[in-house]
Amino acid sequence: MAHGTSTNSIELSGDAKSFDRVARKWNVDYAFYKTGPDKYLLFFKAGQADAMTACFSEYSRKVLSKAKSNRVPIREQLQQAADQLSKEKPKQKEHAKEVAHEDR
Repeated sequence: MAHGTSTNSIELSGDAKSFDRVARKWNVDYAFYKTGPDKYLLFFKAGQADAMTACFSEYSRKVLSKAKSNRVPIREQLQQAADQLSKEKPKQKEHAKEVAHEDR
């Protein structure tokens, strides 16, 4: 990174390995600095801003599609809840009789 050119930085939270794969595809020169758990500061050369924009758009598409694939559809959630309820033992209904007393 220290080749005499100015650098820019962006915060990145998430999987660094998947970003690394996409950045290598776009031949982007970058460096990570870890700031916390799953949080990074990403430095890149200012001359590569266009390649970095394309790289980030592809990376964000991958992250969003991965997040969508992890979700369980609502119909499946309802079916699982119904199956779970049917497996539980049904509670026996308590029969209560009301006795009406009339004073004579």
